[in-house]
Amino acid sequence: MGTDERRVVFRCVIVMRSDVSPVFTCPQALKVTETRTGPLGCSTYDNLDSVSSVLLQSPESKLHLQGLQVIFPEYLQEKFVQSALSYIMCNGEGEYVCQNSQCICQCADEFPQCNCPTTDLQIMENTLIGMAETWEASYNDFENSDEFKSFLKRLPATHFLPVSSVHLLWGSDWDLQNRYRLLQSSLEAQRLKIQRTARKLFGLSIRCHHNPNHQMPRERSVLQWLNRVQSFLYCNENGFWGTFLESQRTCVCHTGATLCQRPIPCVIGGNNSCAMCSLANISQCGSCNKGYKLYRGRCEPQNVDSERSEQFISFETDLDFQDLELKYLLQKMDSRLHIHTTFISNEVRLETFFDPRWRKRMSLTLKSNKNRMDYLHMIVGLSMKICQMRNSSVDPMFFVYVNPFSGSHSEGWSMPFGEHGYPRWEKVRLQNSQCFNWTLLLGNRWKTFFETVHIYLRSRAKVPTVLRNDTGQGPVDLSDPNKRQIYIKISDIQVFGYSLRFNADLLRSAVQQVNQSYTQGTQFYSSSSIMLLLLDIRERINRLAPPVAPGKPQLDLFSCMLKHRLKLNNSEMIRVNHALDMYNTEILKQSDHLTTKLC
Repeated sequence: MGTDERRVVFRCVIVMRSDVSPVFTCPQALKVTETRTGPLGCSTYDNLDSVSSVLLQSPESKLHLQGLQVIFPEYLQEKFVQSALSYIMCNGEGEYVCQNSQCICQCADEFPQCNCPTTDLQIMENTLIGMAETWEASYNDFENSDEFKSFLKRLPATHFLPVSSVHLLWGSDWDLQNRYRLLQSSLEAQRLKIQRTARKLFGLSIRCHHNPNHQMPRERSVLQWLNRVQSFLYCNENGFWGTFLESQRTCVCHTGATLCQRPIPCVIGGNNSCAMCSLANISQCGSCNKGYKLYRGRCEPQNVDSERSEQFISFETDLDFQDLELKYLLQKMDSRLHIHTTFISNEVRLETFFDPRWRKRMSLTLKSNKNRMDYLHMIVGLSMKICQMRNSSVDPMFFVYVNPFSGSHSEGWSMPFGEHGYPRWEKVRLQNSQCFNWTLLLGNRWKTFFETVHIYLRSRAKVPTVLRNDTGQGPVDLSDPNKRQIYIKISDIQVFGYSLRFNADLLRSAVQQVNQSYTQGTQFYSSSSIMLLLLDIRERINRLAPPVAPGKPQLDLFSCMLKHRLKLNNSEMIRVNHALDMYNTEILKQSDHLTTKLC
């Protein structure tokens, strides 16, 4: 601007309030340099149309108003500001309106997208696409690194590597771990940049007719990397790639054919797994473990005619304590009797106060069919730490159901506290606290098999008058003196017991011999050693069933073991039990013991 056109103007402010229209004020006079764009200016009256007001719009839609001079009468100022804002903020395509702390453009019919900064959105979407490509490039750089390639070369190729074995080798390679931490740091920095850009993108597109299509890239978990390693080992053949599925021991090739799959080595382990893979065909066994024989590249159980029952289930263990010793260890909560279980509940959280007036359900499970298939488990005690508020009016009541060998809740039995000599809960208050140890001591007499323990809490409480119509389903309010006296929390639940070694393959082989002979109509009890062994196992398992009223039959735990641990169907279970009953009555001339079906 020339010297003769320099004017004294004012720095002005627009005050935006949600309840009134914009207020326009100019507190003090300053000298500024003006541009020559726009329809109106902030100069003197005689030079009004030759300069412009400097109204600027940033990508974040923040308004900066510099140098607008009070040139209109007061009754026109509001209309002038409204027009200026509509022109600048809406590009003349709508009317700028503020309401309820939000300002938007009311678009004209011919400009329905006036609120949408299309150019800025396109720039940000392209930026996010580039960031996603950089994210994938980081993964490729890691896989092409010397550390990762060296790790793959050191992996043993003489036998199959499950995810658990790959995990151990992955964690013990320090060079690889240092390189992996660098990858994680890089991805974390990229993730923050992507989040910031995405927030800006969604903030700008809030008033557009379409939402941006953006998905945050996900970082690969350690398990995904381990599966990726398996894919490099077994699904990288003939120049083709695929993804390895350990559950099916096969590859899903990206080309659709099976050209990517290499010969998958045999599994080395105990029981019917291979002791060593074959040198001629790595997919088959070369040798077997003790008690198994090699047959067509597989390991099968040897003849079990001469086997003793301890080779099926190790009923005698190192933890077979005397009654007094076991009771002492339970009272001291000795760690040798701890059994690690998984706590499951949708209604109760440990170490959190809750309202116990309505039934609460908790479960402690082992998941042996997935995690510890070579063991059966005995429960000899149960302990809970329960804390109540001072002057509590709650009297908790616990009901316990036991699933001996997995299965549904209907296949469990209820502990008969105080009936037929069965123990009750023992409640001991801890010093200087409002907490109690609830302990159930089963001991050798009442110990039994368990896979899942279901605990139901039902409480008797003297409810204050103001709470009698309360459903008890709302959030915990510890500040309310009427409510806090009924709240309790469970701090810890521990199952005490021990595990028995269980050879499922060997026992299944014996059971199938009986089942096959029974089906073929042959002299199924000709192999007396097998029949005697199975009768002994059935009697020892059912002996650990819970007590029943005099004259009532015992629960049949043996059939539950056949169903859930040996995976026999109902027909097979019936045939095996019928064969054992006939051998017991016709050959041994012993009376048949009736049982009640549980599973």
